[in-house]
Amino acid sequence: MDAIVSWASFYANHAAVRTAVTFAHIGGLTVGGGCAIAADRATLLVSRGDERAQTAHLQSFGGVHRIVIVGLTLIAVSGLLLFTSDVGTFLYARAFWTKMGLVALLLVNGALLRRAEHRARNGAGAAWTTLRTTSIASLALWLLTALAGVTLTNIA
Repeated sequence: MDAIVSWASFYANHAAVRTAVTFAHIGGLTVGGGCAIAADRATLLVSRGDERAQTAHLQSFGGVHRIVIVGLTLIAVSGLLLFTSDVGTFLYARAFWTKMGLVALLLVNGALLRRAEHRARNGAGAAWTTLRTTSIASLALWLLTALAGVTLTNIA
């Protein structure tokens, strides 16, 4: 508990630290979420297209997933630092728990998307229906998570 109190005091008294932590959080969202949204859009565009376009799209997925994972890692680490900077506020904020629920749904949806991607690579045509559905959900979840974050900074 002393470590959290020390961190909260350090965070509150150092504008450069607040700036760096907030930038890591927003940067992770921008890079990870931006790449995910671009990939979701591309998935939707090729999901009903020809097989050659779908194959090319599937080949690009690996690199995108790595970037999204790095973004999510930045979001998680900086989010923990933000949470521990003011536990008393965040612990009881409905917007915080809404955001955490959306993040959990985003992670589950990402796992479903990865599984559908592997099935599509192995020739399962029905996997494209799942890829389309999870891409739509991903778009919505990234945007709703961002909205919940903005709500949290303005309401909590």
